[in-house]
Amino acid sequence: MEKILIPIYNQDIAPRFDLATEVVILIREAGNPLPEERMMVLPQASAEQLCHLILSDGISTLICGGIEEEYFQYLSWKKVRILDSVIGPWRKAADLFMEGRLKAGDILRKRRMEGLDGA
Repeated sequence: MEKILIPIYNQDIAPRFDLATEVVILIREAGNPLPEERMMVLPQASAEQLCHLILSDGISTLICGGIEEEYFQYLSWKKVRILDSVIGPWRKAADLFMEGRLKAGDILRKRRMEGLDGA
């Protein structure tokens, strides 16, 4: 069993780890292609509480936007795999992760091409 935590804001990955008040936890069982999803609303934004949740719940992978170096180093030391600086919809990031194609720094939004509409 593998557990993945993604701090979210609306339908996107939260831009900052320490300001997230909602997370989704994906639980992937061996042999099951679709992970179970659990949404949690946190009582307040706190990097310390998120770190505690990650460690106490046995999270193996964290997918997040920006994260302070202190928390990155601490969670890495605790053997949590971190894919940081990921920007875009959390569901798209989760799908790419499940396919083994998500990398730290991925931007999952399409850029708008301005000036191409003939105006």
